[in-house]
Amino acid sequence: MPNYPRSGGQNRGAPGNNYIRKNDRIRAREIRVIDPEGKQLGIMDRDQALILARQYGLDLVEIAATAKPPVCRILDFGKYMYELSKKNKEKSNSSSKIKEIKFRVRTEQHDYMTKVRRGEEFLYKGNKLKVTLMYRGRENEHKELGVELLMRVIEDLNHVGSADTSPRVSGRIATFSMSPLPQAKRKLKYNEADIADREDSPDDSNDADEGDED
Repeated sequence: MPNYPRSGGQNRGAPGNNYIRKNDRIRAREIRVIDPEGKQLGIMDRDQALILARQYGLDLVEIAATAKPPVCRILDFGKYMYELSKKNKEKSNSSSKIKEIKFRVRTEQHDYMTKVRRGEEFLYKGNKLKVTLMYRGRENEHKELGVELLMRVIEDLNHVGSADTSPRVSGRIATFSMSPLPQAKRKLKYNEADIADREDSPDDSNDADEGDED
């Protein structure tokens, strides 16, 4: 099996070859072992576990260094590191992005659905969503119409997100924000099923209609 750099310490939050011990780099002489299928094999001598890992053609990887005794699992180390990297990247991306969609009181149905589909995609991918409505001209005399439209947006996106607050009106703008539901509860309703494999769409921060309607 390939050699990897010696770990400088115990497992840390960021995954990397330098932080996760495997095979002969595991220091504990007695470890708790889990097989490739996730079955607990109990506590055994490290060298015995290494022999078992080689019989599977896999690696013995320390997955809980601070446990007593440390927990090790027999698995494909390369695949394990790839999955850890992927999960950390998804977590980092989803926690740092706020997307925005904008509406007008008189947004037509086709444009409305285009924006709702975009909002669904943002929330489905784990982003927070800011929803803004701008009043123009005589629309300012009927602020309730804008609030009604935003409440409709909340209803149309409740399968992927939940509103953090009710829509709030300030001057010529009404706005609210939504947070994504837990990943297991998000469902697609308006977009294709392969949405998660596509790159993020550009946000909607510049698509407000131009000019007042007097």
